Amino acid sequence: MGFPETFKALSDPVRREILVMLKEGRMSAGDIAKHFDMTSATISYHLSQLKKADLVFETKYKNFIYYELNLSVFEEIMMWISQFKKDEGGANHE
Repeated sequence: MGFPETFKALSDPVRREILVMLKEGRMSAGDIAKHFDMTSATISYHLSQLKKADLVFETKYKNFIYYELNLSVFEEIMMWISQFKKDEGGANHE
């Protein structure tokens, strides 16, 4: 995973909304698309950007493609962000 791809993927509000939806569990591309007023091609593009950033996994079952969160990438992001949190004593992590 590269942070540039991750932050680029997270910069789009539609992709962030898809990630929030996937918090509840895996969803098919069709079910995701039902929540948006845009073409299937546009939804596919957003899903491919999330996949490229390793934020989601794609699995195929019969005629459907399902997406689910890749939690290990979120954990890595959280660990990176946590370095900016102040210690209880008020000092920054170094």
